Order: sequence, then C-alpha cells, then structure tokens
Amino acid sequence: MYSTIQYEVANGVATLTMNRPDRFNAFNETMSAEFIDALKKTAKDETARVLVITGAGKAFCSGQDLKDVEGAKGRSLADSVVRRYNPMILGIREMAKPVIAKVNGVAAGAGASLAFACDVIVAAENVAFVEAFVNIGLVLDSGGAYFLPHGVGYHKAFELSTLGDKFSAQEALTWGIVNKVVAPEHLDETVNALANRYANGATKAIGMIKKMLNKASNSSLAEILQQEAWHQEIAGRSEDYKEGVASFNEKRKPEFKGR
Repeated sequence: MYSTIQYEVANGVATLTMNRPDRFNAFNETMSAEFIDALKKTAKDETARVLVITGAGKAFCSGQDLKDVEGAKGRSLADSVVRRYNPMILGIREMAKPVIAKVNGVAAGAGASLAFACDVIVAAENVAFVEAFVNIGLVLDSGGAYFLPHGVGYHKAFELSTLGDKFSAQEALTWGIVNKVVAPEHLDETVNALANRYANGATKAIGMIKKMLNKASNSSLAEILQQEAWHQEIAGRSEDYKEGVASFNEKRKPEFKGR
C-alpha cells in the first residue's frame, strides 16, 4: 500500500518503518504524506494500542531529502513545514496512545526532532543525533525549538542548535532526552518488550496521562489539578479500572483492553 514506508499492526503493536534506506530514510513529499496517513490509521485503529517508529537499514531518519528539493525554484519552506512536518509532529503528540522511537541509526535534522517528539525513545548505543539545520543555514523545525529546550534547558539547546554538532546516544541519555540506550544487537528485543508491555497495559489511562503531561508546561497547578479530576472521572468509569480493581483483589495479573 505504501512505497516509502512499511506499516503493520500485530498483537496490539503498530510499527511504522521509514523505508528509503538508500537515502538514509530522508523525507521526500511521498514519504511525508504516507507517514501522516499511517499516523491517522494508528490513531483510529482500536487494535493498535502502541506505535513504534523506526527506520530501515542503517539510519533512523536523516531529515529532509535535499536532492528532492534541489532546483525547486520559489519553493516555500514555510509551506513545506506547515503542510508536511507539523502534521507529523502533532499527529504523534496528539495521539492518545504511546509512541516509541526505535532509533537504530543516525537521526539528523527533522529526523532528530521526530525522535524527540515521541513519548519514549530507545536508541542503539552507536547512534548519533544532530540538529543539522544551521549547517545549511536554516532554523530548527519539526518541533526542535520546543523539544530541545524543554529537554536539556535553554543554554544546551542553544549550543546544540547553533553549532550543529553531532551528539551521541549516551550524551542524550545523560541529558534526559533519551529513555534507554542499548547495544545494537539488543535494540529489537528491548523495544519489543516495551511495546508489548504498553500493548497490554491500561492504554486508555495512558492516553489521558499523555494528554495531561503535554499540557503541564503551559498550565498552572490549579489547571492541572482540575485536569486530573476530569480525567480521573473518565478513567474511573472505564472497563480497565474495573478490571484493575478486580485483578488486585483476586491477586492476579490484570487483563486490560484499553477501554
């Protein structure tokens, strides 16, 4: 169905693989459109309870394919950002399901921002990140100007985005913008275990937790307390809550359905 990505749903886990390995999974117009379409499918699919995003071959994603735009006279970069990249980032952040970045190789430019937009980031220890925009005279996009300072603070974000130097997965872990760093040979099993845990978890509650955390940085304590009350009321009426209480009292493992 897709020509530049691979997409499948199995056992509650949706997997979106950027599949242009010859171009280090750089985005062209087609891949942007297919990526957005797959995000919409995942959001609507009740059988998909967690999404894993990764790349084919040696790279996660190297950002925009510069050969795709070479010679495009009069091209509006603002239009490209608004039409192609913003919907991807918002699709990830607004999806009421956990999204895991399985970073198997270099994540550069929009590819790095894409990884940082995900809820959980697991990277192979040989991975390099680079906010490469400034290296070709551009500014951060795809949420980079939001995720970097929120993750590492203003001064480190300024350094990373204005010098455009590579930084390692281990450095990203130390700075708190990556959740786990593992040996490349353990990346699959680590992400599979995490994805399966989410797929069998209380995903209705997880989706609401995600929504509240996304609002936390722009809300007062009073507003967040009210949000907690509203969402707790919804969670308390869910099938998962009933199952959670029953399993606790019966001393067994809960069987959540995400409803």
